[in-house]
Amino acid sequence: MDNSGSARAKTGVEGLDDVLSGGLSRRHVFLLEGSPGTGKTTIALQFLQEGAALGEKCLYITLSETEEELRDSAASHSMELDRNIEIFELVPPESLLNAEQQQSLLYSSDLELGETTKLIFEAFERTKPSRVVLDSLSEIRLLAQSSLRYRRQILALKHFFAKTGATVLLLDDMTSDSLDKTVHSVVHGVIHLEQLAPNYGSERRRLRITKYRGQAFRGGYHDFTIKTGGVSVFPRLRAIEHRTEFERSTLKSGIVELDALLGGGIERGSSTLLIGPAGTGKSLFALQFVDAAVKRGEKAALFIFDEELGLLFERTKALDFDLETYQREGLIHIEQLDAAELSPGEFAQRVRDRVAGFDAKTVVIDSINGYQASMPEENALILHMHELLQYLNRQGANTFVTVAQHGLVGDMKSPVDVTYLADTVVLLRYFEALGKVRRAISVVKKRTGKHEETIREFTIGKGGLSLGEPLSGFQGVLRGVPTFVGEKPHLQSVEG
Repeated sequence: MDNSGSARAKTGVEGLDDVLSGGLSRRHVFLLEGSPGTGKTTIALQFLQEGAALGEKCLYITLSETEEELRDSAASHSMELDRNIEIFELVPPESLLNAEQQQSLLYSSDLELGETTKLIFEAFERTKPSRVVLDSLSEIRLLAQSSLRYRRQILALKHFFAKTGATVLLLDDMTSDSLDKTVHSVVHGVIHLEQLAPNYGSERRRLRITKYRGQAFRGGYHDFTIKTGGVSVFPRLRAIEHRTEFERSTLKSGIVELDALLGGGIERGSSTLLIGPAGTGKSLFALQFVDAAVKRGEKAALFIFDEELGLLFERTKALDFDLETYQREGLIHIEQLDAAELSPGEFAQRVRDRVAGFDAKTVVIDSINGYQASMPEENALILHMHELLQYLNRQGANTFVTVAQHGLVGDMKSPVDVTYLADTVVLLRYFEALGKVRRAISVVKKRTGKHEETIREFTIGKGGLSLGEPLSGFQGVLRGVPTFVGEKPHLQSVEG
């Protein structure tokens, strides 16, 4: 069945149709540009494969790669180029390869350009396809030799394809002068691909729609990856587009003293930031809420940047958190993430998939320090976190984010200040008292209601977390070296 009558030609690229508001407008010419290695050929093959699956005739005209190379590229992504996809390998006429016949009063480029255009038109007339890919414009640009002749050639191609009603994708590897925008002014839309090379880690790819006549689209940059199976695009998250109805209720942690410190608990659909130096127990407090969620019959998703999962399972099992069993029974989802291999867009998409597909109502991101490593620009981190936390809040999920501060006692410094983004901020500290290093917890912010203004000591032992009475007899606890001003210190016995 030929579906060419439908309004949009879907690209077959996961996420890209969302960015394009449904796909490419049919019967128009589009430009897909990017330096070599950005994924142009892979996207083009997916575009044709999507058309073939709908029963449309498709034509791939290649001036830069052989048919064998294209089929090998498709096979590497497990794509099958069926009978609805014809590959036309355009090679120079034999006369143009003969050096003796090239010596004439006519420039050989005139013959080559005219012959090339003629062969393209003939290939189209034989196939009469609904979708066409022309790879690549750089070869035509070389034959044209001047901007004027190149523009005329592009206009000729556009007018020819406009009369046929085909949807055309022109590929350009941008090997010419970057200031030459000849094709941009002629085509209906432009998809620009980029490949970035960070100082450490794998390359990062992103795309942007720089032009789309008469059509709204998702602006800005969108991360994408190339893996076996093709290209996957991760549309930039806009929290304002995602809102669900849910009941605002107060959720308990399972520890009476902690709930009292939090003013009764955490409100559903809010975010909590756990901040403190390394080793204070930030992850354990987040896991306490995960354990409470599972016991309520809800699911949770944990995204771990900083710890190996095997070590995490062993460490938490000794504290009566059996995460491995929870994972095996499908109650929680745990992912260990490599910041050097992960783009911010892909991470946001993974979180969204767990909330939408797994129905996770509690989300843990441990930690922002690891997440920040995936994006060196601090401003970008703030914006990404803002959208992600707003999205999760609007889905009725509870988010727990940890931040490791520099230092152990005294003035603490955070790698980035995200305290204003979270609805609740929980501060963890080391302090020294009576010859021992102890831990203290306090709530310094809660948007959704009142909370205790006290500081409580807590310990980590076999039974997990244990909170003591408010440290009313001390002052200066948060600075690390408190002064005892009371009659009797309310300190817990420190267990190993």
